[in-house]
Amino acid sequence: MPLTARIRTRDGWAVSHSVVTVTDATGTQVLRAEADAEGVVRDTTALAPGAYTVIVTAVGYAPAAASSIVTASGRAEVGTVTLARQGGTELPPPGPWTVDPAHSSVAAVARHLGISSVRGRFTEFAATVEVAPDDIAKSRVEAVIRAASIDTGNGMRDTHLRSADFLDVERYPEITYRSTGLTAAGSDRWTVHGELAMRGVVRPVDLDLAHLGTGADPWGGTRAAFRATAELRREDFAMNYNQVLQAGIAAIGTTLRVELDIQAVQGASLPAA
Repeated sequence: MPLTARIRTRDGWAVSHSVVTVTDATGTQVLRAEADAEGVVRDTTALAPGAYTVIVTAVGYAPAAASSIVTASGRAEVGTVTLARQGGTELPPPGPWTVDPAHSSVAAVARHLGISSVRGRFTEFAATVEVAPDDIAKSRVEAVIRAASIDTGNGMRDTHLRSADFLDVERYPEITYRSTGLTAAGSDRWTVHGELAMRGVVRPVDLDLAHLGTGADPWGGTRAAFRATAELRREDFAMNYNQVLQAGIAAIGTTLRVELDIQAVQGASLPAA
């Protein structure tokens, strides 16, 4: 087994579709091999002792190069080669991911009386993420929120928020978000472009998204964590109700800050509890 190598992302995940090319001191290609499903290259081609350059490529990743010395025994152990996403951006492994609502939060914050904030959250929602294998910009997000699940910790206020003055949940029971594109904003940050449908109005809304990491969970699955924020104007979604106090201060601010703390599980559906 003259050549062995392990191809990984920065998070330690296998890059199963990577290709290893080996050139000798003259730049001549002497070997080309593909990684297996575990991101491991094992090739039995006999190589003459000497110095070689190992180039690793994979669609969606920046190429990486490493040096290797073939000993007199004919073995060459390259070790682990780490690939970075093209453009320096990192995402979880490609494929479908399902948001776990039990370990996620969809919250909104509004100014109250001009001096403090009121925080609410939606307790019923579902969402999926599709990480594109070749072009990050083609990754997709879709989410559905039950509007009536709004919870601010005050029953009277929640009833008002469900009324026609605000969410109008009888006529518009669902709030939906569908992404239309993704733009890199740093090594682990993106701007998600999408359309938010709420109260019968569809508006473009961008999410500032950060990937917080990916790893194994105690139930045998793989999880990825994200945090996203956005700002909405209530008037953009026909929520024009307001009460103006004697001092001319609006009781409820016109701008909402949306805060999403998300855990997604690898796969098209959540595993059984």
